[in-house]
Amino acid sequence: FSHSQIIRVQSPEGVKRITATKRETVATFLKKVAKEFGFRNNGFSVYTNRNRTGEITAAQNKSLNLLKIKHGDMLFLYPSSPAGSSSSSETMDTSVSQNSRPGGAPQVVEDEIDQYLIKQDGKIYRNRDQQLCRHGPLGKCVHCVPLEPFDEDYLNHLEPPVKHMSFHAYIRKLTGGADKGKFVALENISCKIKSGCEGHPPWPEGICTKCQPSAITLNRQKYRHVDNIMFENHTIADRFLDFWRKTGNQHLGYLYGRYTEHKDIPLGIRAEVAAIYEPPQIGTQNSLEILEDPKAEVVDEIAAKLGLRKVGWIFTDLVSEDTRKGTVRYSRNKDTYFLSAEECITAGNFQNQQPNICRLSPDGHFGSKFVTVVATGGPDNQVHFEGYQVSNQCMALVRDECLLPCRDAPELGYAKESSSEQYVPDVFYKDIDKFGNEITQLARPLPVEYLIIDITTTFPKDPVYTFSISQNPFPIENRDVLGETQDFHSLATYLSQNTSSIFLDIISDFHLLLFLVTNEVMPLRDSISLLLEAVRTKNEELAQTWKKSEQWATIEQLCSTVGVPLPGLQEYGAMGGSSHAVAAAMWPCQHCTFMNQPGTDHCEMCSLPRS
Repeated sequence: FSHSQIIRVQSPEGVKRITATKRETVATFLKKVAKEFGFRNNGFSVYTNRNRTGEITAAQNKSLNLLKIKHGDMLFLYPSSPAGSSSSSETMDTSVSQNSRPGGAPQVVEDEIDQYLIKQDGKIYRNRDQQLCRHGPLGKCVHCVPLEPFDEDYLNHLEPPVKHMSFHAYIRKLTGGADKGKFVALENISCKIKSGCEGHPPWPEGICTKCQPSAITLNRQKYRHVDNIMFENHTIADRFLDFWRKTGNQHLGYLYGRYTEHKDIPLGIRAEVAAIYEPPQIGTQNSLEILEDPKAEVVDEIAAKLGLRKVGWIFTDLVSEDTRKGTVRYSRNKDTYFLSAEECITAGNFQNQQPNICRLSPDGHFGSKFVTVVATGGPDNQVHFEGYQVSNQCMALVRDECLLPCRDAPELGYAKESSSEQYVPDVFYKDIDKFGNEITQLARPLPVEYLIIDITTTFPKDPVYTFSISQNPFPIENRDVLGETQDFHSLATYLSQNTSSIFLDIISDFHLLLFLVTNEVMPLRDSISLLLEAVRTKNEELAQTWKKSEQWATIEQLCSTVGVPLPGLQEYGAMGGSSHAVAAAMWPCQHCTFMNQPGTDHCEMCSLPRS
């Protein structure tokens, strides 16, 4: 027994410890590995190095001692996969850069901003201190040597102080030692029982230390995946707030934009918001319900062709205080809450749907860049935009359905108790008692501030415009309750009021482009790629090429049938004559505005007679 040793074996599913002896043969050891990981055949390979070199095979017919495998060593298991197919083992690359792994290219494709930041130096350079530095202009000392991007003292002395280092600074901290992060693996927390344990009956009849998830002690996360949220201009936010101003009901939207470098924080990431899409929903003065959105997939597709992606969500929590002064109630603060437990759970759901691709994780993803923005009253009783994320621990609790809101206390969550249907690990948090001692409390209930990461939300001094701004903008989708509908009458009105000679300025409206793609009369999903490319690259020549297409000529004719004269229609009247004749013969229903085919007496949508 004195010669026994423990060898660690890492696989895409995690690390297992195998007990072996020094004189044990490789074949015997590999049989133990196969049994521990549940392999029946030789469907795996074991290597001494992470980059798949130094393979250990049964054919070697040697003992572990002769192969210099000793107590505590880490071996790396990769399941076999057919040629050309992807395997979960591909995500086991933990190199920080392509050059740090011998002959290896990254196996998961990270976001462009992550690929960019990986290549950056990231160090904080300081000028020579005239009072403390005693060396020449080319020398360095402790007072002027560059600092690492994760230097907490530097971050705490910024104005305002930064409580959370950036995620890439955190990665540099993990990989900055002598081993250069050789053994670093960002493990995603799991609150579920591990499957495949055959030594006992399944839960609730049995459980063991191998399959039981570990207890969770909530800690304040030291890093954040996004360090700043910036709306390109005030108009984006103002148009979103118009719904609350006109109805008094709360409202919700999805933020579409891009991730860029945030230079105010070392290796920081900024979420830039270019547009807000408002999905179907039911809002009251104190509640919101998100309805199923049949257009969600199309919206994501159009946004991607415009160079955008869904970066977060925004909702209002506004109560008018004085309508004459235009003030709102200041209700979210340190004495109440910043995010309610229900909002944290919703944010956790969204973040789980939008994982952050990461090569340092065996799963290929870790955390999320998806942000939450709340439009609420500030200390000055004006509308403020507050940005947040929930921690990775919260994401795990939400994903595995372990966290519940408290009905009578929005600032408190509640960790579920185990039942016959579900085993829930114990969840703890640390607090200070009345004597000043640190104590560990069971998270029933749980203050949600342990789950929240705040993010600065800003507007630029010099506004940026991905899309054009009009004095008479095209209506926003799903605002029928306001009487603002997206149809060909509203399109004709928009085109008649915007008479710019630059077609790109007229057509560069996110909500207009969505209407052109999703309308039921003439959806342009398959023929709008050229226009989207023109908007993305701000290419007027490309936009003019698309304007001369038959599709746009038909759209103009459909607009003309609703009785709103379009300027310049005659100029393009010769284009697509046959489609013009058909479009002109179509008739709009006076009840639902649906465009019906010629020769019909009843509306195809609402079945009412033509009036």
